[in-house]
This record gives sequence, structure tokens and C-alpha cells, in this order.
Amino acid sequence: MATAVGSLDERVARKGLLDRLVARPELGSVLGALAVLFFFSVLTERFLTPLGVATWLDDSATLGIMAVAVALLMIGGEFDLSAGVLTASTALVTAILATKLGWNTWLAILASLVFALAVGALNGWLVMRTGLPSFIVTLGTFLALQGLNLGITRLVTGTVQVSGMRAADGYAGAGFLFASTIDIGGTTFQISIIWWLLAAAAASWLLLRTRFGNWIFAVGGAAPSARAVGVPVMRTKILLFMTTAFAAWLVGTINILRFTTVQANQGIGLEFQFIIAAVIGGCLLTGGYGSAIGAAIGALIFGMARQGIVFARWDSDWFQLFLGVMLLAAVLVNNTFRRRAERVRK
Repeated sequence: MATAVGSLDERVARKGLLDRLVARPELGSVLGALAVLFFFSVLTERFLTPLGVATWLDDSATLGIMAVAVALLMIGGEFDLSAGVLTASTALVTAILATKLGWNTWLAILASLVFALAVGALNGWLVMRTGLPSFIVTLGTFLALQGLNLGITRLVTGTVQVSGMRAADGYAGAGFLFASTIDIGGTTFQISIIWWLLAAAAASWLLLRTRFGNWIFAVGGAAPSARAVGVPVMRTKILLFMTTAFAAWLVGTINILRFTTVQANQGIGLEFQFIIAAVIGGCLLTGGYGSAIGAAIGALIFGMARQGIVFARWDSDWFQLFLGVMLLAAVLVNNTFRRRAERVRK
């Protein structure tokens, strides 16, 4: 035998624990979350109280839902700059139909879902048919939706907001599902936290345990090669854009039923927070690499930092500095971990 008895070929040797951990895209976000948690728990005693935990989890929840969907799209090699304003668009559709046209809340929510999925499908179709960068296509959608939000809202209501959802038919049942609270040990937690955890779990299962998840990594890594081996690139990317739109609908529904009012200019600028959370969570801007769980943890870092600054009574302007530092650090760490992971897999 060419190989001594009991020895292992290096190609089949089991990797060490450290090597397996480094191969996980979300490792950097986990370390970052632990660091932020430790920093603010030492800085202010309010941070780890039940009320403090409920506050920063609530802050993270809707951002986390969107970050998970945006992470899937980024792994697939695309961006969606219309995601933030679409959360407001779906809320406005629901509110206008329910409060101004007298629709049942459930029907209004269903109509806003159809609208969101249509926008997502259009984004994906335009990107694939025109060959234009998704950055350009969705920037156009962003501007179009922003104009529609302001123009239609002002036309229907004479103002730039829609309110009165609580009086709409069917509000109680819909509000229970999307905007109720859960009491745990005398502390109130928003049900949006449950939606966030469900979204992260479902996206992670989809990404790691299904054929579609393999397609996402394939089209993000090298679309021509994926197409050559039979991956339906166009269908995969359109479905990814629709997934992001679905998440925007969910967040918009949660917001309109919780706060019962919506401003026509809401959501502007949030798309960058979604992307930053996904990058902090381990996604690369070049596609083909990332983690849904990591994106959820990236949103958690957002929530902890934003509320930690409030608890510490710092000026909120410091949060922008935090975002910039975290984004640069995440890009550097992700690139380092990816190179190490590639060496581990060889």
C-alpha cells in the first residue's frame, strides 16, 4: 500500500473545529454581536434588563426581516434599492384601500401583497431582460414608487399620510397576527420578533437545505456557468426579487397595523441599512457568498447599537459613525474569512 495503515488522505481528513467555524460566513457577525453586547452591558445597566432587551429586539425585528431577504438577493448577485420605499408603498396600499375605500383589512392586505409581488417580479424581469445592473433598475423603481406614494396619497387624502386603520373592518384579527404583543415575565415583546425569527429560520433552511438554495449560490457566484449546467438563472433571480418584495410587504403590514398610520415618505434610506446589515452578516457585495442567519445577526447588531446609544444618553449622531466603522470592518473581515474558508475547502 502506498499509504501507511491508519493514515488519512488529506482530502478526506476531518477538519478541525476552528477550520469549520471559519468556513461559516456568519462568524464575523457573531463575534461583532458579542462585542456590542458586552460593550453596552458594561456601559449601562439598563441594557440587559428585560425592558432593555425587549427594546433592542423590537428595534432589530423589522430590519432583520428585510436584511434576511436582501441577503438572499445579494448572495444571488443582485441588489434592490427599492426595498425600503416598498415597505411604505405596501402600507399605503393597505391603508388607502381599508380606510378610504372601505375594504376589509384582510382583503386590503392581500391586495398589497399582490402589488408587492408584482413590483418584485417586474424588477427581476427588467434586470434579466435588459442586462442592466440591478442597482440602476431598482433605483428607477425606487424613484417611481416614491413619486407614486406622494402623488397618490396627496390625491386621495389631501395630505401626505393615511391614518385610521384601527377603525377598519377586520382590523382586530389582522392586528393580532401582525402587530400584537406577548407578555413574558411582566415584559412586553412585539410579535414582530417572532416574524423575524421565523424569517431567518425559513431563509436559512431554504439556502442550505434545498435545491433552490444551491441555485442561489450558483447564480451569484457565476451566472454563465450556472446556466451551462442547467440552473434556471432567470427564474431564480426573479423569485429572489419577489422574495425581497414579500419581505417588504410583511414589514409594511406590521408597521401599518401596529402604528395605524403611515407617511408617504417613509422607508426612504432604509435600503442602505438592509444592505449594511446583510454585509455585516457575512454577505459579499460580489455575490455567491453569505448567510441568512448572519444577516439576522447583523440586524441585531443594529438594534443593540442604536438602543445602546440611547441608553447611554449619547448623541444619536454617533450611530452614523458606528455604521461606517461596522461596514468597513465587516467588508475586511468577510474577505479574510472567505479566503480562509476557500483554503480550508481545498
